[in-house]
Amino acid sequence: MDTTFTISPVTVADGPALAAVCIPAFWTDPHWRLEWRHRTLDYHISQVALRYPRNLLRNRLTARHQKAVDNTTGEILGYARWSLPASHATTPVENGTDAEPAWPEALVPPVSADEEAEIVRVADTAVWDPDLTSDPLLDAPMTIKGEILAQGTFMTLDYLAVHPKHQRRGVATALVRSGMREAGALGLDIFVHAMRPGVPVYMRLGFRLERELAQDDSMYGGPGLFSDYFLILEQPIVPEAGKE
Repeated sequence: MDTTFTISPVTVADGPALAAVCIPAFWTDPHWRLEWRHRTLDYHISQVALRYPRNLLRNRLTARHQKAVDNTTGEILGYARWSLPASHATTPVENGTDAEPAWPEALVPPVSADEEAEIVRVADTAVWDPDLTSDPLLDAPMTIKGEILAQGTFMTLDYLAVHPKHQRRGVATALVRSGMREAGALGLDIFVHAMRPGVPVYMRLGFRLERELAQDDSMYGGPGLFSDYFLILEQPIVPEAGKE
């Protein structure tokens, strides 16, 4: 077990630091960068940093967030965002009629109405102008994702990023394992739509490759062939009492 970093909750104050982690992580993917080919890395980070606190407050019923923090420096190394199905987003309180959020440790704390209004105001000042030329490449992955999710009830890993200088430290593995523990407690299978660099991590953790999609982005100015991967982690089937 790596003791050099800790998996921790996320707050809106982490927004700028998360932008500085996540955007460099995805910037290494030339296919992802097609949408931002007209922007520099530093500029895009500065604009995403303005938007991130608002993003963290969205979908609070089902969204769960965790970060990996270096125990020595306090630097954020990586980030994961999960989505719970609405059917499992709350859990009943024992001997009561109310319900509490499932996985409350990964729920971004709320802010006051005045704080949220300021967060929204700042987010609205960000420049958000993706190059949508290659958007047709998104259609087939979205169709496949919809087909797989229609087959059951899943907890979804929406977003996983580790800053390039902190990769190969086990950060991604620790973030995924944290979500796996919660999915196990809730009895949920996990779905993830992954790019090539993340596939070995998921496979080592027991995910099964459900579908693979190869596409060519050269017609949109990209480097050529690339693949999307769709993986599932199934919870073990527990036999009913008295049955083998």
